[in-house]
Amino acid sequence: MNSVTLEYLKERLELGDQLLARRATMFHPQDLPGRYGRVVKAVDHLLQAIQADAVLGGGWAVWHHGLVGRLTQDIDIALAAAQVEDFLHAASVAGFEVLPRQEGRWPKVLHKETGIQVDILPEGARPGSAARPAPTLIPHPAAMGASGKTLRYMQLDSLIELKLAAGRVRDESDVVELMRVNQDQFEAIRQHLATVHPDYVAAFDRLVQRAREQQDQ
Repeated sequence: MNSVTLEYLKERLELGDQLLARRATMFHPQDLPGRYGRVVKAVDHLLQAIQADAVLGGGWAVWHHGLVGRLTQDIDIALAAAQVEDFLHAASVAGFEVLPRQEGRWPKVLHKETGIQVDILPEGARPGSAARPAPTLIPHPAAMGASGKTLRYMQLDSLIELKLAAGRVRDESDVVELMRVNQDQFEAIRQHLATVHPDYVAAFDRLVQRAREQQDQ
């Protein structure tokens, strides 16, 4: 994790300014500025080399779907289970370091040139925690908006699904904020969640109500 230095804070402020200034023209992950755009393009090269589809989730997908104040330090990508090992092997000889995998943790690689970590969300893995595992597994990237052999942002309904599956306070807060800025998507997201698991529908309804209450304040 980056130390909170003056240089680090300056970089974050500059990144925030660039994201705000160019928001209307940054439709794809490849449009991200600075180090993040370079990492996305490096990941694209790996995807093309192994002919894999992937989607960009996590904080950058939250930003893309309207939470413009959300900045993140890592990149989270969802990969098909059958292609995770191929991705790690390709990464190890193409400018990335494969980080030691802790038991029960998902794979991670470090982009050497930028120092940015790429966290892999493998298809079929179970989100949540050991104490509170999710009732569902991570879907195939194609079900979450993957298209072609370059990164695409995770679609909003899938992003909400994985946030609810993770079940952390921060993830629930993201859902609340996302629904405040995507109110027109409520019914479509709810219908999607109804096809996944009833627990997600109940959690989603609760968080939408919280979003509405905050909107009225």
